[in-house]
Amino acid sequence: CLNCNKQFQNKRRKSRFQIKLWNEYVWKKQTISDLAKKYKKSKKWIRQQLDQTQIKTSNNSVKSQLIIIIADTTFFGRNYGITVLREPNLKKNLYWNEIISENADAYWKGRTKLEKQGFTIQAVVVDGKRCLKSVFLDFPIQMCHFHQIAIITRYLTRKPKLEAGKELRKIALLLTKSNEKEFTNLLNNWFEKWEEFLKERTVNLETDKWFYTHKRLRSAHRSLKTNLSYLFTYQKYPKLNIPNTTNSLDGSFSNFKSLLRIHRGLKRERRYKVICEILKGR
Repeated sequence: CLNCNKQFQNKRRKSRFQIKLWNEYVWKKQTISDLAKKYKKSKKWIRQQLDQTQIKTSNNSVKSQLIIIIADTTFFGRNYGITVLREPNLKKNLYWNEIISENADAYWKGRTKLEKQGFTIQAVVVDGKRCLKSVFLDFPIQMCHFHQIAIITRYLTRKPKLEAGKELRKIALLLTKSNEKEFTNLLNNWFEKWEEFLKERTVNLETDKWFYTHKRLRSAHRSLKTNLSYLFTYQKYPKLNIPNTTNSLDGSFSNFKSLLRIHRGLKRERRYKVICEILKGR
């Protein structure tokens, strides 16, 4: 004002600039230092603008409908993680939330929220965690083939030394090329062949206690046997178009972690805000 020298600022203009700044920060991988140089402002001022930017912390762009869910959690250190429920066919993250530890309650909250919004879950893809199966037992559950093979590799390594281990790993690698009947027969035939071998015990001479000699081999077989009823769900419901892996969500995790890696040392509030922006998508 020419009379009182008071300066007025257009709120809409400020909001548009903050959104522009925010998009450059998140999507164009510009650091606070980069933005400060570009706009000839202090780092403190840039941080203030970023923190004042209003964004949606949930995805309201998807209308309620029949959905398939991929459910998983990724962690940043020990005590901070993000639980996400994603629709792979829509390629949309429908729910996410901060957690301290991964448990059934974290997934119940996501399921409950989606159902309240009017979504109808038809099937769920999981990575094998017990808490996940307990939450979604009333739906068809598909165990991720990639995670199942990773479990076998963890027990047997990529190059098992025992002949039984080599044969079991070969069977596991046929998972994506087989069906439930064929795979079950292969697994049963393997067990019949190596049953006595799996029963071998070793005695600790100092304590006089025994343990199974081939514990890791037994664990690998038990994993396949336990998850067998969940490995071919996608074939039982072909019309639902259920993926046989959690790759769609794993890719989403990789994407936002790579974007976050540029902005190291973020305070928790701004980090979650960036995560929400990335998971929400453009």
